[in-house]
Amino acid sequence: MSEEQPSGGEQPLMSHLLELRSRLLRIVLGVLAIFVPLSFFAKQLYSLFAHPLLALMPPGSSMIATEVASPFFTPIKLAAVVAFVAAMPWVLWQVWAFVAPGLYKSEKRLVAPLMMSSTLLFYSGVAFAYFLVLPTVFHFMVNVAPDGVAVMTDISKYLDFVLTIFVAFGFAFETPVALVLLVKTGFVTPKQLAGNREYVLVGAFVVGAIFTPPDVISQIMLAVPVYLLYEVGIIAARIMVPGSAEVDAQREQQNG
Repeated sequence: MSEEQPSGGEQPLMSHLLELRSRLLRIVLGVLAIFVPLSFFAKQLYSLFAHPLLALMPPGSSMIATEVASPFFTPIKLAAVVAFVAAMPWVLWQVWAFVAPGLYKSEKRLVAPLMMSSTLLFYSGVAFAYFLVLPTVFHFMVNVAPDGVAVMTDISKYLDFVLTIFVAFGFAFETPVALVLLVKTGFVTPKQLAGNREYVLVGAFVVGAIFTPPDVISQIMLAVPVYLLYEVGIIAARIMVPGSAEVDAQREQQNG
């Protein structure tokens, strides 16, 4: 089979649709297989989820539920989110199995490690947020509360806030994967990425100011990893995309 041809032959549209339906069904069943047992421990899961804030609240304090159905639906919602995140390797495998027949061999060699690394990086971003960022953020929030004001966060609003933090850090940690894809598509070169370091550094602090509370520590805790991951992405692009150095040289000659 030629390197210049996709590994799978052309298939009719109906065959693609049936395959897509099959893969989506497997994804749903995989998520449900994790969600159903998790739902029986939804309350304990939420307690673990709320620990970064509860550990810093004054003794005798607690979270509150301002809506009638919140005590039931909020932990169930959390269980569903955790089930989907836990099933991410299975989800990505189904996506890979669907698109792989239409990829070139060189693309397969690139996409497979990118999928694995993107999953690990997303998990790393969420873990970084849970163990390091959230305690710092909540310590700031509890300490800046005026005297006489009890910190009693609504459970549904707490869930939305923390999930936003998790998504922000999870996707921020995907920076190396995004850079490799940009270089692979020819949109930029590693040298161009390296030349924009100062703008990325400023942009990282802007992102930190948007997605974290207005304290310097939490902003730095997002901005610094984003910038370091940018540098990792440049190195990864040079290694994983052969010929990128030659593209840099050609563009220099054209500009010269």
